[in-house]
Amino acid sequence: MSFKAAAVQMCSGVDPVKNAAAMARLVREAVGQGATYVQTPEMTGMLQRDRAAARAVLADEAHDVIVRTGSELAVELGIHMHVGSTAIALADGKIANRGFLFGPDGRILNRYDKIHMFDVDLDNGESWRESAAYTAGSEARVLSLPFAEMGFAICYDVRFPALFRAQAVAGAEVMTVPAAFTKQTGEAHWEILLRARAIENGVFVIAAAQAGRHEDGRETFGHSMIIDPWGTVLASAGATGEAVIVAEIDPAAVKAAHDKIPNLRNGREFSVEKIAGAIAGGVAA
Repeated sequence: MSFKAAAVQMCSGVDPVKNAAAMARLVREAVGQGATYVQTPEMTGMLQRDRAAARAVLADEAHDVIVRTGSELAVELGIHMHVGSTAIALADGKIANRGFLFGPDGRILNRYDKIHMFDVDLDNGESWRESAAYTAGSEARVLSLPFAEMGFAICYDVRFPALFRAQAVAGAEVMTVPAAFTKQTGEAHWEILLRARAIENGVFVIAAAQAGRHEDGRETFGHSMIIDPWGTVLASAGATGEAVIVAEIDPAAVKAAHDKIPNLRNGREFSVEKIAGAIAGGVAA
């Protein structure tokens, strides 16, 4: 059964209440275009580089304004509402980068904590240590929905193909990759990585992104995308500012892709041995 999916592009600031209002406005716009599944970006609730300032406004899951608004929107609009992620205060003082999928009754159908932490030093001087504040997740899930089997990832996870392959082997037909990619890494790798994950697994990829210059000074890449199992970009947003993109998702296209290129079935286990070239043996031709 096909369905209309939307990726909502945002430029989240430092105030979760304002970001919740922006999310609600954009989600209603997406539903007005026929979407029954709507995804928002990574860190929908707040992008704030000042960790002390961020902690001052963080809430636990039961009191978070983005979680509450996401649930209310799902009920109001009768949709599957996917908050790509938001920062959730944990009891141990650390933070979860956590995504939520709400059913049309407002219940949380799935939580996903970002597994791979963005600990990198870029050559433009940007340095990120996500693990210093966030607790990494350790569990991937494939969720059976009335319209598709759905897998979950967040931003930096897209660079770890084993996560996507494991979920595809488990039956995922749609992979979700909400993100807040940096401008530098996005220009180099964003579209390539998303299309590669779609092609190598024969799945749809839906990636809602943060976009533009944020209140905390960072700049994100934007270009939210919806990609089909053959690697075709069905919908794409621009580099900056808010946007809503919508595309038709037909899970039958996943089977068709797997029938053409049955690499999930053809995969084999193998061993890896590291050897020195001088003792590899044989005679050069």
